[in-house]
Parts: sequence; structure tokens; C-alpha cells
Amino acid sequence: MIKIPDLSTTILVLAPSGRDAEIAKALLAEAGLASESVNDLQQLLQRIGENTGFVVLTEETLRSADLKPLAEWIRNQPSWSDMPFIVFTHRGGGPERNPAAARLSEVLGNVSFLERPFHATTFVSIAHTAMRGRRRQFEARLRIEALNESERRLQTALKAGRLGAWELDLATNVLTTSQTCRAIFGRGAEDRFTYEDLLFTIHPEDLDRMKAAVATTIDTGADYSIEYRTIWPDGSVHWAEMRAQLYRNRSGEAVKLVGVLADITDRRNAEEQQKKLNEVLEERVAARTAELEAAHAAVMAEVAQREKAEEQLRQAQKLEAIGQLTGGVAHDFNNLLMAVLGNLDLIRKNVGDDPRMQRLIEGAVQGAKRGASLTQRLLAFARRQDLQVKSVDMRSLVADMEELLKRSIGPMVTLLRQIPEDLPRVLADANQVELALLNLAVNARDAMPEGGTLTVALREEAVDDLDDDLGPGRYVVLSVTDTGYGMDPDTLSKAIEPFFSTKELGKGTGLGLSMIHGLALQLNGHFRLKSSPGAGTTAELWMPVAQAREEQLLQPLQLQIEPPTDSGPKRILLVDDDILIAMSSADMVTDLGHEVVEVHSGAEAIQVLQNGQDFDLMITDFSMPGMNGADLAKAAREIRPDLPVLLATGYADLPNGMHVDAHRLSKPYSQDQLALEIAKALSH
Repeated sequence: MIKIPDLSTTILVLAPSGRDAEIAKALLAEAGLASESVNDLQQLLQRIGENTGFVVLTEETLRSADLKPLAEWIRNQPSWSDMPFIVFTHRGGGPERNPAAARLSEVLGNVSFLERPFHATTFVSIAHTAMRGRRRQFEARLRIEALNESERRLQTALKAGRLGAWELDLATNVLTTSQTCRAIFGRGAEDRFTYEDLLFTIHPEDLDRMKAAVATTIDTGADYSIEYRTIWPDGSVHWAEMRAQLYRNRSGEAVKLVGVLADITDRRNAEEQQKKLNEVLEERVAARTAELEAAHAAVMAEVAQREKAEEQLRQAQKLEAIGQLTGGVAHDFNNLLMAVLGNLDLIRKNVGDDPRMQRLIEGAVQGAKRGASLTQRLLAFARRQDLQVKSVDMRSLVADMEELLKRSIGPMVTLLRQIPEDLPRVLADANQVELALLNLAVNARDAMPEGGTLTVALREEAVDDLDDDLGPGRYVVLSVTDTGYGMDPDTLSKAIEPFFSTKELGKGTGLGLSMIHGLALQLNGHFRLKSSPGAGTTAELWMPVAQAREEQLLQPLQLQIEPPTDSGPKRILLVDDDILIAMSSADMVTDLGHEVVEVHSGAEAIQVLQNGQDFDLMITDFSMPGMNGADLAKAAREIRPDLPVLLATGYADLPNGMHVDAHRLSKPYSQDQLALEIAKALSH
């Protein structure tokens, strides 16, 4: 993904008369846009450049000025650039009321007219629109540069790899070749080399095979790959490897073959020499069979261990990659949900007793919570979400879900339960286990489109020795068995991979089994799948039994949170780079009766603290560009060692090696949660 830098983007304001420049700069600053004034058109032309966001100017400044230099600059902009202009006018921008506007439109091109007097909101809206358009231009610039860089890299790679590029037009049989390609066929840089010349160059014993490969690629669309001998003009025989892909037009018709060519003569000669050497080695091996068989066995054992280690490494790398992905997704989701839930909290408090409005607000809240549930599924696979682990009675949990399971699987599926009377409690997160059970039931229903039987069972198992999946101990196993069509070994091996799904598009995210797998690992348990085609599927969630001592240790954790006692108004510094989140959070804090100073970066927060302003608490987002929340907390403590800090983040854990003395506020949060965490932070 192309990242668009905008830290150095500046807005130029040309309004030398009156207070227009002062007002425009103040409004832009409130909108979070940096700007600076220029005194005249000449200075504007000196300062304007590719990193300028847009230009604000007044109509009277341009009325009698020589606009040719400015028009020349606009014409000479790069192809990606179309500089936005905002013009303050007394008579609007239409030609009927302001004929001069037509002239300015022709000169400036991308121009918006704003009639004075204007409302601040209107100006800020136009400014944001201009800035968004300019950022899209910046993105176009980066994409053009990236394409040019890719082309340079491709040419460099072809030269470095001694690969010849070629292209064959299937309609005309016109062959286009690079200099390296012609050299591989023994031709000079300026020699004429047609498709007929190419066919004539191929060894007679390989010609039919080459033509058949071309025909197969054209008929099936399969990649073209073949090795054959070529005869150079001097009579010498060489080997060439040719690869290509079929290019089709929008109508699906085969248009051309595009590919590369490599001289593999040295490799084939080396292979031939290796073959002869192998024959000699085989004779020696025959004379020392017994000794080499023992060595072979040792090597095979080492290879097996290495393959096992490589597989474990691949799985670890896969989990790490998904962990990074879900961390980013969780941050973005939580920011969106934060803005939605925060504003809904405030609306609910002020909407009154209107039943219809309360119902609409509740529907919006439920939708936001469903988004949070999707985030939790991603985090569950990555093992990064916070679990509320406690002692859980699985018999009661399954019994309580019976009605929900029946409604979920429908009337065509029969639900059976196999639950023993005496079953120990387990250490688990009840909400996550309920979600896992419901997910397994829905998957089983989808595997039985014509109906069948779904069996939910519980049993206790004891593991005596350490194996690859479970440590020694007692476990309760929750199993869900269906009589559906089952899975073949290949599908079964991929079933728990994130985003892998056998369902139709739009009927599954491919995260359900991945979430259950991640949940099992977090609980120090295991998730197993057993299936074969036509024999149904059994899914088992192994959860450790809760010991009496562990149940006692879990209880005090719930008693440590005491209700807040300090409700007096405080002065709070709020730091968040996301304008939406900052506005929502500031409104919630203000609604609690506190005074809020809102800034949008760590640098701004440090500047405010250095100016000597006094605050009772600082609330900061963790993930911010330039300076994250943890770094900001450390820097703030150097200025105000006694300043309490409340760190808001959507991550369950901070990155490795990052430690900060601050209270944590998990996103998304409600106003009640915010009030509780503020009180806790102020009480320490």
C-alpha cells in the first residue's frame, strides 16, 4: 500500500488587504491544516510548489495583476498535478453576477469561488475538499513514480539475469525481441530476426514439441514453458529455456504471447557431466552398500527432523503474519467503533424518552458491537485478545444454549446431546466458548444441506505424557459431530487457516475455525478436527480442568476494581491523531463535567506541557504517527513527573520491549468505562 506523506504540505494564503488572511489561517488551523501568508503574486510564485496543498487568494488581488506568470506555472505543472485554488469574491463565481470569474476560471483551472461574507463551516468544508483532492494527486504521483521504478527494476533484473524479452503477435506472427534475446539465438544486435528465423533455428528433433507447446498455450491459456536446442549460424548447438504467458484482449481472444528467454547451455552441460558422475558414484555405492545404507538412514532421519522443524517454522511465521494483520485491523476497527459508540452514548443521554429514537440508537449500538465481534475473531486467531478466563460449568453452558442452537441449525437438523452427570469445571472464557460452539453448529448445519444429525457432547480426558499438542493434565472436551459430506485430507489440512472457506462468496469470512483454534491455544488447550468425505466431521475443543486453587486465584481479580469516589471537575489533556476520535472522546469527557484541551499529535502535547499549562490527567491514543502514546507518556513525565497518564489502545498487549507506567483504556470504550478509568487513574 502506498503511504502518502503530508507532514510537509502547506497551504498558501494571498490576501494582503483587510483581515481575510488572518481569518483564513485561523480557520485552517482549527481544521488541522498548516498554512502561511504571502504578500504578493510574485512571492506566491516563489513559494508554490509540488508540496503545496492548495492556494487561498482574494479576487481583488488578481483583478489588476499580470496573471501570465501564474498561468505559465499552472500549464507547466506535472501531469499528476492540478493545483486547487480557493478565491474569495464579493459577487460569487457565476458569469452572470461576476463576469471576471470566467477569466479566473480559465487561468486557474481547478478553482472554487467563495462569496463573502461566508460561514466558517463552508470555508472549512471547501478547504477539506481541496485537500482531499490534492492528496489524491499526491497518490497519483507516487503511483507514477512506483511504475517508473518498477520498469527500471524489471530492465535491470532482465540484464542481471541475462534474460531476453520477446513478444509474439498471434494474428500477424510478428516477433519482437530484445538484444539479449537475439544474442541467445546467435544473432547480432542489428540482425533481422523473425518468427520464421526462430523456427528455422530450433533443432529439427525439438521443433514439433515446441509448436505443440505453443498450440497448447493458445488453446488452454496454460503458461508456456519449454527447453529446446538451437542451432546457431556457425553450426554450434546450444540450449534455450523459453517461458511465456498468453495475453487476451477484453473479448477473451488470444492476442499475443509475452515471455522471456534464457541460455541454459552451461546448465545442461553441467547436468550431463553430473549424470556421468552419478553413474560413477553408483558403481562405488554398489561396492559399499552396507555402509551407505546406514549413512542413508541417518540422513533420512535428519531430513525428517528438518522437515518437521521447517513446518513448525512456517506455521509460526504464518501466525506472526496474521498477528500483524489483525493488529492493524483491530486498530482501524476500534477507531471506527470508538467514534460510533462514543457519539451514540452521548446521543442516548440527550435524546429523551422517545421510544423510536431509543430503538434506533440501540440498533446502531448492536451493529457496532457486531463489528467489535468480528475484530475479536481476528484477534482470537492471533492470540492477542483479552480473555476473561474463569471457572466455567460446561454442562450449564451447553444446556443454556440449546434453544439458540436449535434456532440456528433449523428444523431439518436433529440436535442430540451427550452430557455426563459429573463433569469438572474448566478454565475458559464463557462468552468465547459460546461463540465457538455456535460457530461449530452453524458450520455443521451448512455441511448438511439436506438435513441430518448434530451431536453436541462433553467428556473428560486425562493426558499423562507431554505430546505435541497438550501438556499432562485433565481436560474437558467439547465435541460437535455432524453427518454431513465431510472433508478430504487437503481441505482438512487448510480448515483452520485464516480466510480459508469452502462456503460461497458472502456466506462466510473464513475466520470461524481460526478463531476457535486461537482460543484453544490461549486457554492452553487444543482444537482438533476429524473428517473424511461422506463420513461427516467431528470438531473437538480441549479445555483444561479448573483446579480448586485456580478458582480461588481468579476471584480476587474481580474484587480489585472499586467504584470511583472522586467526581470533581478536572483539567484533562486529550491527545489523538484521529479528528473523529478526538472530537467524540472530548465530547464524552466534557459531558462528564471535566475541562478538555484537545491536541492531535505527541509534538503538540509536549509543546502544551512545556508552555506551563497545568493538567490533572493526560489521555492519549497509543498508535499515532511520529510519536506513539508510550513515547509521549515518557516524554511528558520528564516535564511533569506526577502527571497521571491514561493510554487508550485497541491492542491487548503493547509491542515487545515497550513498557510504560500508565493506566490502560481498551478501545472501543463507552462513556461509563471512560469515567471509571479516569477516576482510577486520578486515584493512584
